[in-house]
Amino acid sequence: MRSRNILISGASIAGPALAYWLDRYGFAVTVVERAPGMRPGGQAIDVRGPALDVADRMGILDAARGLSTDLRGMSVVGQDGEEIFRTTERTASGGDLASPDVEILRDDLAELIAGAGGDRIEYLFDDAIAGLEQRGDGVRVIFHGGATRTFDLVVGADGLHSNVRRLAFGPEEDYLRHLGSHLGVWTAPNLLGLDRWQTIFPVPGNAWGAMAMSVRGNAELRVYMGFDSPGPVAYDPRDVQDQKRLLASRFADAGGAIPRLLETMRAAPDFHFDAMAQIRMDAWSAGRVALLGDAGYCGSPASGQGTSMAMVGAYVLAGELKAAGGDHRAAFAAYEAELRDFVTANQDLALRNIERNRDRIAAEMGVAEASEEQMDGISAVTESYKLRDY
Repeated sequence: MRSRNILISGASIAGPALAYWLDRYGFAVTVVERAPGMRPGGQAIDVRGPALDVADRMGILDAARGLSTDLRGMSVVGQDGEEIFRTTERTASGGDLASPDVEILRDDLAELIAGAGGDRIEYLFDDAIAGLEQRGDGVRVIFHGGATRTFDLVVGADGLHSNVRRLAFGPEEDYLRHLGSHLGVWTAPNLLGLDRWQTIFPVPGNAWGAMAMSVRGNAELRVYMGFDSPGPVAYDPRDVQDQKRLLASRFADAGGAIPRLLETMRAAPDFHFDAMAQIRMDAWSAGRVALLGDAGYCGSPASGQGTSMAMVGAYVLAGELKAAGGDHRAAFAAYEAELRDFVTANQDLALRNIERNRDRIAAEMGVAEASEEQMDGISAVTESYKLRDY
């Protein structure tokens, strides 16, 4: 199968994971990424359930555990600086600390997966797909850099705002479902002095508020701030400073540690801001083009399962291409049949989690109770799916 050439768009989690498995099965793989290198920053993400099995089969599970956030617990601190709640049993982002799940920074996991792939995988950084032309025997790809190449298959693993999805399936608004909030994430110095700890700073009337967690040996914080928005919010998706001004304006009246955290945002080099949204599609493939992870079935951070869906999806898509001898029609159909119920369950879980969070605000229910309910839901979904052998 080495003669079968596959182009993957996106070098975060899903793309490099798919590249790893395809290369292992004998396909020739190219990954194109718009950024000049592996992207820094991003959330702390979770590897759970069947995704742990995928990481184990890739030989990276022990390394991932070694790079885990290694938190000892969490607390909730009010606007007056008073601690409202504390636990050493769980965190809001990672759940039960006694579970086998691995919480790891997104950029650390991406580097780990890409490194495991080896040097046979071709990476094209600082470039992107400008056009796709499907033919009977392949896909002619025009790159922004000016090159033109033909591949047997193209896979979009390029996230919520997938360029491949737009080119092959149509406009984003046909598939994106806004979930009523926006979230910003960035890296900051550990000005709070947190020691392997996570602190939530609730804001009255806001279902998200702010959260900070110490990472990388307490040298840094990853800071999260989110706000409710019944519909899409107007901002320039290409203007990071505009996004920072928007987020700061939504927390202009917040007290406690939030003003200090906002100051760190102004100089953050890895600031990321986006809507909480899902991608819902009737089909994840069109001809010789398929979608993977957030590009085809984003669950949103509210699911707590985006990384697991990406890693499992990569394993299954590559496995089905292997099982079908490279026959993309059979493989794409089997990929969707295998994962559709698992994906739908995770997406529905995200919707329930958002409602729980809003109910918590309305009823003044504790963060601990809401977090425990959310993790129970995640456990039920992850336990419902078992990896196939390919």
